[in-house]
Amino acid sequence: MELLLNILNEIWLVTVEMAPYLLFGFLMAGILSTLISRDYVRRHLGGKDLAGSVKAALLGVPMPICSCGVIPLAASLRKHGASRGATASFLASTPQTGVDSLLVTYALLGWIFAVFRALAAFASGIICGTAVAAVPAPDDTQEESNDESISANPQPILIRMLKYGFISLPRNISKAMILGIIISGIISGLIPSDFFADSLGDSPYAMLLMLIIGIPLYVCSSASVPIALAFIKAGLSPGAALVFLITGPATNAATLTTLWQIIGKKQLIVFLVALTLCALAAGTIMNFFSPTLGIQEQVCHTDGGHSGPDLIWAVLLLAVLIKGLLPEPVKKV
Repeated sequence: MELLLNILNEIWLVTVEMAPYLLFGFLMAGILSTLISRDYVRRHLGGKDLAGSVKAALLGVPMPICSCGVIPLAASLRKHGASRGATASFLASTPQTGVDSLLVTYALLGWIFAVFRALAAFASGIICGTAVAAVPAPDDTQEESNDESISANPQPILIRMLKYGFISLPRNISKAMILGIIISGIISGLIPSDFFADSLGDSPYAMLLMLIIGIPLYVCSSASVPIALAFIKAGLSPGAALVFLITGPATNAATLTTLWQIIGKKQLIVFLVALTLCALAAGTIMNFFSPTLGIQEQVCHTDGGHSGPDLIWAVLLLAVLIKGLLPEPVKKV
């Protein structure tokens, strides 16, 4: 019973800590989704040089699209004329971050970690896109689709922002978000603090372990943060946690099989190798600078004391996430 209460307490603490930031992230995601439409993304990723990969990474880092949502969008980008490199860059950078996940990263792991994560997503997107573009392909041309059948949404812009931020986006990530929080609580409740400090800590084997866990695992960018927090509390280095935050959202079986189809087999292998090397390099750099920048000290260590507004935010977040789990109502014709 004591173990169960400890796990439930850890789940609640993480929920309370991240609630205001994730709710604000949902709001910003709604605003961003209205300002940067998917058609806009399609129109700007046709370049076949380094510029295409850079633009794809710039667009991908802030966009609030999870691992599952980026797959059909990437396929659409390719169909509408985006180069293989730009498509790979978008697929590498977009799932790793988003305005919502960066705010959750700030809340649980500190602003330095959040900046590192954004820079790692941007750099890995460019590197993966450039590497894929360098691989010769039989035919890199795509027919431009003239499908402009997406009708304009008649709803007021504020309604569209709120609807996307607090209904559509949570519906896509609620299940993964809740699962991530529960896994975080289980890890923190079962594994004593600093359990891995002596055996793994900041050794390279810790980052390899995170690669093995992260590459096949399906986890969205926001849901991966509380899991990374639990790993750090258990004694793993911030660099190892960053490796998990890069590979977990950016790679999974569905993403890799889709990449095989839309950019090619050789390009997929290059993409996976490049992303793996980027993750290991980012983790190594973070561990190198961690003592100087105080990254470990910034990681949230909750003491269980929270004010009334904190509890209200947590209840609101749970309401939004639970609403996201409910099936979408069927529209009457």
